[in-house]
Amino acid sequence: MRETTRLKQNTESLPLKKLSKEDPIPEETYKGISSKQAEKLLLIHGPNSLAEKKKVSAVKMFFEQFTDFMVLILIAATIISAFMGEITEAVTIIAIVMLNSVLGFLQEFRTEKTMSALKQLTAPTAKVIRDGTMDNIPADMIVPGDLLVLEEGDRIPADCRLIQINSMQVDESLLTGESVPVDKSKDSKSDPAGKNSVIYMGTIITRGRGKAIVEATGMNTEMGKIADMIQNIESDETPLQKKLAGLGKFIVFGCIIICAIVSITGIIRGEQLFTMLLSGISLAVAAVPEGLPAIVTIALALGVQKMLKRNALIRKLPAVETLGCASVICSDKTGTLTQNRMTVRKIYTWSEKTRRKEIVEFDSSKIDETARFALEIGGVCNNAVIINSHEEKEKGFKKIKSIFSKHQVQFGGDPTEIALLEAALNAGISENTLNVSYKRIDELPFDSDRKCMSVICELKNGERYVFTKGAPDIILDKCSNINAASEIKKITSAQKNEVMGANDTMASDALRVLGVAFKKLGSGRLNKNEIERDLTFAGLIGMIDPPRKEAKDAVNKCKMAGIKTVMITGDHKITAAAIAKEIGILQEGDMVLTGAELDELGDVGLMKVADKVSVYARVSPKHKLMVVKALKKLGHVVAMTGDGVNDAPAVKEADIGVSMGKTGTDVTKEASAMILMDDNFATIVAAVEEGRVIYNNIRKFIRYMLSCNLGEVLTMFLGMLIGLPIPLLPIQILWVNLVTDGLPAIALGLDPPEREIMKRRPRGAKENIFSNGLLKLILFRGTLIGISTLAVFVSILHFTGSIDDARTASFVTLVITQLIHVFECKSERKNIFEIPLFNNVPLVLSVLCSVIMILGVVYMPVFQGIFKTVPLSFNDWVLILGFSSLGPVLSSFLRLNKEPRMK
Repeated sequence: MRETTRLKQNTESLPLKKLSKEDPIPEETYKGISSKQAEKLLLIHGPNSLAEKKKVSAVKMFFEQFTDFMVLILIAATIISAFMGEITEAVTIIAIVMLNSVLGFLQEFRTEKTMSALKQLTAPTAKVIRDGTMDNIPADMIVPGDLLVLEEGDRIPADCRLIQINSMQVDESLLTGESVPVDKSKDSKSDPAGKNSVIYMGTIITRGRGKAIVEATGMNTEMGKIADMIQNIESDETPLQKKLAGLGKFIVFGCIIICAIVSITGIIRGEQLFTMLLSGISLAVAAVPEGLPAIVTIALALGVQKMLKRNALIRKLPAVETLGCASVICSDKTGTLTQNRMTVRKIYTWSEKTRRKEIVEFDSSKIDETARFALEIGGVCNNAVIINSHEEKEKGFKKIKSIFSKHQVQFGGDPTEIALLEAALNAGISENTLNVSYKRIDELPFDSDRKCMSVICELKNGERYVFTKGAPDIILDKCSNINAASEIKKITSAQKNEVMGANDTMASDALRVLGVAFKKLGSGRLNKNEIERDLTFAGLIGMIDPPRKEAKDAVNKCKMAGIKTVMITGDHKITAAAIAKEIGILQEGDMVLTGAELDELGDVGLMKVADKVSVYARVSPKHKLMVVKALKKLGHVVAMTGDGVNDAPAVKEADIGVSMGKTGTDVTKEASAMILMDDNFATIVAAVEEGRVIYNNIRKFIRYMLSCNLGEVLTMFLGMLIGLPIPLLPIQILWVNLVTDGLPAIALGLDPPEREIMKRRPRGAKENIFSNGLLKLILFRGTLIGISTLAVFVSILHFTGSIDDARTASFVTLVITQLIHVFECKSERKNIFEIPLFNNVPLVLSVLCSVIMILGVVYMPVFQGIFKTVPLSFNDWVLILGFSSLGPVLSSFLRLNKEPRMK
């Protein structure tokens, strides 16, 4: 054990238990625990790290991908194709299975990084006093009872209670969502609950220093509780996954029935048993759309690329589709709807001319000298710094302003002081004036008792001034004069009342208000007890974290699309309501609830009012989870946006979790399904639109593939039922699937959006994939495809008596009818004569490619022997094209298409 200083204390007598908030705070003479005691406590409490639930091995995770119902269908189709000797088909299906499984494995494996990202938020090392000596130790070795030494910029490694403090402020936005740092105090009179004397793991000290005793470590911390909530959230299937699973079961059930009927019918007719089994298997292969999962994956992947161009990074492919049916977006305020930086919004100064209070919007081009001087005080009485000013290279305020307007100037320090410094620069006060003309000679730092800060500066002519900023009521109490249009006069009680009235008005607008004052000092020796007396009131400065410029327009677009935006924040109720009104979230009749009110309502009470609430304020992580769960139980598809650790549980619980790419924490990013690369709420609207387009395109090729497969099945099924020879050979059926189910179906996934897509109501989470008449369209067109193909087969067989001619003609008819039908599938609400046929170039090219492929099979001798085809005559083609056009004409005449649902 290392040498220690000789301190007279009995460190071995400390209890080996977690300190609670009810325990008395030790005296400031407390010098920490000993190394031996720390070892015992470490054995009891374990490492100061976030525990992870037992992970599924990568191998097991990979093989679990093959238990999906649709994957089992594909494996069965592979066995069937191999049994029939179609090795190419079998290899193709296996490739599809492997592609889907690998993609699913990679997505699931990546989500396991959530806890690892959360652990990275804890401090890697910490300054601890043990055995009377300060030492740097790994953060995971900290135990309850340890005495920590904390300084500005430190990330707090555990939940602690402060016992010594010097002007400390802590950024707790990761836990609370509040953008303004929290003042810390150990004054039991001003804080009887002791909350301000507690600091939490993962938060950052933005100002001051102090010492604190560790109360909780690891999973017992507030951060640990969040980690536990993330672990216990079960992942649910997306709407698309559920619908495809249901579709797979429907298809398999139909296949079994059809195979059984065909086989039994053939055996009754006297056909050979083996022949009929092969025919039944052929129908099964035709009925199962083995390319559907692959095409869905491709469509989603293409959608991911499109969204990335619009600054939305998709981490989980099914999230693309889920966005399209989002009916509620629960958005964090700070950094999501707002800019996540304090900005001066209003200024109050006394006007002797009008003899009344004047609260003016901050406009650097219009403010008067009195207001500019108030900003000058805020800029001088300030510890924020300009990190990369270009003033040395480009002198003059105009240069600085042009640089600042291009966001090339960066600031460091407290957000409130940064806002004051930024406003001063915008008001035309140069950096040279703030830092050189006023030479700082002393400072009275801010503390929670005085609630103000003062600096003493000396001008070049030797004059000395004190500049003070702080809480308006405190500043006003220190003032005996008032600056009235650059003329200093005695302040009256009436003027003080008006100043406080102005403060109340600004506070009601959700502004954080600071008062500024000054005084000219004499040339004698300074008495610090007299410095902040008899000041001259200069004005009030109101600031706020302003909404993003794009947020209001984005919220309006959400309303047009039938999507409700809900603000969920840790900020004050008044602040949240003001921002929500400005953006357009809070409307007449909407409710605003706080976390305390949520506790009173409970889960049942919240269910009754959740649809009426637009703003939730002063909420904790458990409240966010509570809100998301309530909305989901009410049938909403919920998107949750967030950036801080406090958002991660709700982000993961939501149907679609959205995190911020720039300001978001690693935890939230890993828990989310989508990341906004530009941190812009408007990007969500673009992503929702893209999600709707993709889902519509998925419905298009589901309609196309099932109609075509139904046509193939009916051709075979009806032909055998009425006693005809087998209309199509198994290899011809497989070739039809290859030609028609591949490129054309994929090209439908690239179809451009239909007009008014963002003016339709969101579809319900439980809405069937065949809803709104899609099943009727599939059955009608599939039947026409089958009847047309069978009619050509019967006609050619009747006129020529050649089974090869008849099969070739029906083979070509089946392909042509499907290639015509692919253009019909571009819209569920228009017929083929109303649809723009050439706005999807990949679709046109894929159809031309398929036509060339079928012509090659019919007219090239090398393929004629393989596919048992013969050249077709001109009359054959007339008959084929005539019956192929039957479907589009009848569909147009019967007007089966529906009008779009409009909001």
